[in-house]
Amino acid sequence: MAFVIAEPCIGVKDKSCVAVCPVDCIHGTDEDEMLYIQPDECIDCGACVAECPVSAIFPADEVPAQWKSFIQKNADYFKKK
Repeated sequence: MAFVIAEPCIGVKDKSCVAVCPVDCIHGTDEDEMLYIQPDECIDCGACVAECPVSAIFPADEVPAQWKSFIQKNADYFKKK
């Protein structure tokens, strides 16, 4: 089960999580409103969770109910690339 970046990242895009990801699966451009985790590349190590200053990263099966749509948003981001 991959990790997911949710709503608290919108407008923040701190990128501390990118620096600690051992498989480079967190992406986002300057134009994107937030960062995204590539679910097929995420190895579920959790290194990114502690680095996020806004607590926006969750295991997919623990995403709070109000942000469940971000599971699909993270996956869809990589389908358009």
